[in-house]
Amino acid sequence: MKISTASAKSKGRLFQNLVRDRILKLLAPYGVVEKDVKSTSMGVSGVDIQLSPFAERFLPIAAECKSHKSMAIYKLWEQAVSNSDKDTKPVLFIKANHKEPLAILSLDDYMALEQYRLICLRLGKHKSSCNNYPKTLLSYEGVD
Repeated sequence: MKISTASAKSKGRLFQNLVRDRILKLLAPYGVVEKDVKSTSMGVSGVDIQLSPFAERFLPIAAECKSHKSMAIYKLWEQAVSNSDKDTKPVLFIKANHKEPLAILSLDDYMALEQYRLICLRLGKHKSSCNNYPKTLLSYEGVD
């Protein structure tokens, strides 16, 4: 049974709002408020979660949210999850021909990594590497 356009947009909006709320929760201790993190209207070009310049100082990302009935990637994710144990976190690394490699992790684990980075900034430890995020990420030269 095909989902109606209105239902699909509602489903997507709910997911965007979930991501927005998680970002707000992550950044609230740093003074970021609702007006700094906004979910865009469905169908608008650009990012799905708009961050104010103030919020971007803490989380320099361009958030794209996709919610679908199914995605082939979840079969791969399930394998990564089944291969992890209580002491490890699943991370799925994927690469298609002529595309850059991607690392996929759960929303909870991503937020935990960002929280760790923000705590690092707050404490001033390794400040140079924390302040350069995401510039400290290595580029991948092997895209063919």
